Amino acid sequence: MPAEYGRAALVVALFVLLAVILEALYIRFVRRQAYPWAESIASFGVGIGRRLTGLLSAGLTMSLLGMFYELRVTDREIGGIFDALVFFFVFELSYYWYHRAAHEVRWFWASHSVHHSANHMNLTVAYRLGWTGVLSGAAFFFAPLAIMGYSPFLIVGMLAVNLFYQLWLHTELIGKLGPLEWVFNTPSHHRVHHATNLAYIDKNYGGVLIIFDRLFGTFAREEEAPRYGLVSPHHHLNPVRIAFHEWQRMLSDIWHAKGFKERLLYVLARPGWRPAPTELEERCFLGRGGPETGL
Repeated sequence: MPAEYGRAALVVALFVLLAVILEALYIRFVRRQAYPWAESIASFGVGIGRRLTGLLSAGLTMSLLGMFYELRVTDREIGGIFDALVFFFVFELSYYWYHRAAHEVRWFWASHSVHHSANHMNLTVAYRLGWTGVLSGAAFFFAPLAIMGYSPFLIVGMLAVNLFYQLWLHTELIGKLGPLEWVFNTPSHHRVHHATNLAYIDKNYGGVLIIFDRLFGTFAREEEAPRYGLVSPHHHLNPVRIAFHEWQRMLSDIWHAKGFKERLLYVLARPGWRPAPTELEERCFLGRGGPETGL
């Protein structure tokens, strides 16, 4: 079984590499636009770090989900299409709330901001993922699935499928897709999610589906051209600096805070929270790691 997983991982890695190369060649030689090679290589470096840290933390994640699985109210098996669809929808709902919290609570944003730190949109961004998800406690958002009776292996497997689906969302080469836009997360919807335009901040959290964003009021259509990156952008090319940029900022804020309440809010409030926010920060819902500067 481990050998089969290893072969599958190799096939996926080769597929991703081929897709990235084809996208880069198309942008450079067909569209005749500059391609951000340095930033993309940095994204690959972050992705490698994510892979290595993921190997170290996988056991802890499985143990945590296993602990909740021991509290399950029943045993749930995927015995047919209906069972699979039910699991798919409850997983998507869990992913939506995890992803929303990753934007609206700074503790989770410290890990997730890595994914939004690229200043261009291309396929390499899909693997610019934080290294500290297990530290931030992201697995707790999927614990209800384990309590419902879904096995940790099923949950983690579905998360892998969900993230693989999102690969093709990270491109500017695919336009709007008509009726599919109503139900599914598409490149157009995900460009909005990565944008720092005021109308786009903290929108479109879905993984495979976009229906929960429509239901919970976090949906936005792509209308104006997106501007990517963080609201307070950085241009680090060192994968370690990229991975820990927001953690460093958060710890600095905590160190200079006045009193316990202020320190707590620097951790649990929205990213960019300040004791006396400016009007523009309030309009931005204090999102994306700081005031809207550098745009």
